Amino acid sequence: MYTIQFTFEQAGLKPITLNGVEAGHSLLEIALENNIELHHNCGGVCACSTCHLYVNKGEEHLESISDKEEDFIDRAVNPRLNSRLGCQCILLAGGGQIEVTVPDQSQFLGE
Repeated sequence: MYTIQFTFEQAGLKPITLNGVEAGHSLLEIALENNIELHHNCGGVCACSTCHLYVNKGEEHLESISDKEEDFIDRAVNPRLNSRLGCQCILLAGGGQIEVTVPDQSQFLGE
């Protein structure tokens, strides 16, 4: 089982920690199931960059980044070395701690 902490760049949003998260799901799915807003214009099929997030800790617990994902991250707003797409971050078998930061998504309002 995993413990996942979501922090947010957007002002006024407090960190959220989820405990007992099962492997096999993407960070996008986990966020949406727990009422954490993470945009996903393509529906979570690695065809856009709106579910972009930063993995600060626990990268080793996630499926490896693909060439396709890397191409879409290059199109994201403010990509960093620890950028990933939430839809592609599938939790591997096992458990541990993962910490992610959700970029300020207020720029997407009105899309």
